[in-house]
Amino acid sequence: MTATEKLFIALANAFPAWVVVGAGLALWEPATATWFQPTWIPYFLGIIMLSMGLTLTAKDFVRILEIPGSVLLGVALQYILMPLLAFSLAHAFELPIDFVIGLVLVGCCPGGTASNVVCFIARLNVALSVTLTTCSTLLAVLMTPLLTTWLVQSASESLTGTAVEVDTFGLLIKTFQVVILPVVTGIALNHFFHKQVQRISSYTPFLAVLSIVFIVDFILAAKKQAILESGASLLGAVVTLHFLGFLLGYGLSRIIRTCDRDARTIAVEVGMQNSGLATELARSNFAAFGLATVPGAISALTHCILGSLVAGLSRLFPSPSGESKCTDGK
Repeated sequence: MTATEKLFIALANAFPAWVVVGAGLALWEPATATWFQPTWIPYFLGIIMLSMGLTLTAKDFVRILEIPGSVLLGVALQYILMPLLAFSLAHAFELPIDFVIGLVLVGCCPGGTASNVVCFIARLNVALSVTLTTCSTLLAVLMTPLLTTWLVQSASESLTGTAVEVDTFGLLIKTFQVVILPVVTGIALNHFFHKQVQRISSYTPFLAVLSIVFIVDFILAAKKQAILESGASLLGAVVTLHFLGFLLGYGLSRIIRTCDRDARTIAVEVGMQNSGLATELARSNFAAFGLATVPGAISALTHCILGSLVAGLSRLFPSPSGESKCTDGK
């Protein structure tokens, strides 16, 4: 591995720092981020998803058969625990409907690629993390639109007495365009042009990190006033959502006797959502609710910070040595 490749890998692994610094600049001086255009978001999401696809091979899908229990548990928590938590917290913090939509979208989205980086830094089960991200991402084309429709309509009816109209098919198409197509394209490229993909594999993660940073910073800068005015309620709801995702993801995994290392991996996967996708779905499908993009931006910043803390704690307090190669049923 060349010095340049090592540098780009190090830059990618420092993604929490990029997100925090970029967010600080965006809120301090919005002009540092408002050069970014909202119409670019789906393309930059495509870069993130394509980068993920380029890392996948048929072996990654075989792992589903090797560790079915852990995969099933992680995906179930992703699409049951997080959506219900988002819905409940939106009510508990009495958020306005725009923020309710945004928070529900965050909870209904799949795990983000940032979770794979955190698991790598934390020395957890990266193979399991990649498998969970892949499965939840592929399932997102159906689960995200259906869960969002159900929860947004339920929340809006209880808040206003009238259910918000949700274009479920539009959500499905947009999810397919910005998630499935780039991932499948990446997998195909990795299969048919593996040697060429290997040559750029050290550089693509940092491109994905930059794409996340650009999207998050733009939303923070463009919605700065709304974020400042939202006060503690929105921030509290978002932080609580991700904190409980990490905590319950680990706790519930341990309760059913998943080994410590895999339980930590599942916790990271559940606690870190694809907030960029939530932001784009809010922008493109809920245009009448202009502030629905704000929870996604705050979410990206929040789960990166929490993920960094989890990675640091995991390195400081590693799993018991006897569990370093644990699998289902052991």
